[in-house]
Amino acid sequence: MTEPCDLTAVEARRLIGRKRLSPIELVESCIARTEMVNPTVNAVVAECYDRARDEARTATEALVGGDELGPLHGLPFGVKDLNDTEGLVTTFGSPLYRDNVPEKDELLVAKLRRAGGIVLGKTATPEFGAGGNTTVNSVHGYTRNPFDPSRACGGSSGGSGVALACGMMPLCTGSDSGGSLRKPATFNGVAAIRPTTGLVPSDKRGVGFTNFSVQGPMARTAEDCALMLSVLAGDDIEDPLSFNVRRDDYRALPEIDLSTVRVAVSVDFGWAPVENGIRETFEARLAKFQSSFKSCDRFDPPLDSALDVFWILRGVQFLASHLERYRNHRDQIGENIVANVEAGLTMKPEDIGWANAEHTRLYRQFQKMFADYDVLITPGQPITPTAVEQRNVTHVDNVPMENYMHASALTSSLTLMGNPCVSTPCGFDHTGMPFGLQICGPMHGDSYTLGVARALERVFEGDPDLARPIPDLEKIRATDE
Repeated sequence: MTEPCDLTAVEARRLIGRKRLSPIELVESCIARTEMVNPTVNAVVAECYDRARDEARTATEALVGGDELGPLHGLPFGVKDLNDTEGLVTTFGSPLYRDNVPEKDELLVAKLRRAGGIVLGKTATPEFGAGGNTTVNSVHGYTRNPFDPSRACGGSSGGSGVALACGMMPLCTGSDSGGSLRKPATFNGVAAIRPTTGLVPSDKRGVGFTNFSVQGPMARTAEDCALMLSVLAGDDIEDPLSFNVRRDDYRALPEIDLSTVRVAVSVDFGWAPVENGIRETFEARLAKFQSSFKSCDRFDPPLDSALDVFWILRGVQFLASHLERYRNHRDQIGENIVANVEAGLTMKPEDIGWANAEHTRLYRQFQKMFADYDVLITPGQPITPTAVEQRNVTHVDNVPMENYMHASALTSSLTLMGNPCVSTPCGFDHTGMPFGLQICGPMHGDSYTLGVARALERVFEGDPDLARPIPDLEKIRATDE
């Protein structure tokens, strides 16, 4: 099935610039696709089609009139339901905000609009983004994986991952604390980047002096992520960790010769839980493309205490963000919010002090790896998608998990480091679900890391075992039956 909505963002923008595709055609195609499959997968939880059509007409008039066009001119995009959108309901997945309609866009959305992007709707998220395995909340219900609607789509940017995989829109926003960009990208066979901390500024983070939560692009290709990143990157006075960059660095990714790239490969850091089936799939896929690199060495970065550090510091973040809600509305908030807040309340000051100091030590050790290697490659996720009803992963190959974030150690450990991490699809796993890679690059090496991902995409596209998987939409299309 090939329609305008199936085009990559870069391809669609190129055709718009050459007047071979109108924003009206693209928006209508995206709306039609969404109406076709969204009743089954529940990725888009609020829509603004009338406004999108009006903006598409205005964008088309500007195109015909020869006006200067922004980098995203006429491109529809989805907004994760954690981002404020002017005039469009923003629930954060919480019944406390069921009828919340913001009066203005937050910074991330405003930047995308100013660049010519057109908001098509809001994409599903777990309540306040607290949920990594499946995307579900009491306001909108479950979001389902388009490759098998009985299985999970990952979280917390699950709606964005599903919408992209289905061709509902070419770009989506996402955010990531422990893997919330990377897991849904992997589970749905699309691309995402968790940028270097501070590269994408936020005016909404309640706790600004931390590298835990970042916002970033989700798309179908590394090049599309770069296009979106070129609009989002840059400093802003509202974000204390933001820094200035040259946006053109992201619109034109470097051409990476993989034969010059030194790769460190780790399946589990030496300790993180990873399903045996995923280990085997990773080894089989790696065997097909590792000869493309200058070198490809087995190396487990020193992250042995990362699991404890992450859980303690996550508890601190949840106390800062949700303690008032916990005290005043405990009966209306979900189990993951409660678990994190209560974990934070039990922590001792000496534990928090240790975690902060250990965080710094881990960071310094980890960065030394890039003196010998250009990128680190791991499996994109440690598990295959579970049943959609399984909110949290309690066991990995019969090994019990200590808490609901334990099974996300492969991504949460790298959250602590703050380095750019790109998720790129790489065929199917042992159960027939999308498989992907996590590519971690040096600090501030976002453009380089995306360039490596794009070079790998070119290698993968010629091999059916490695190419980006595409869901069979005819099997999940909505019918009147």
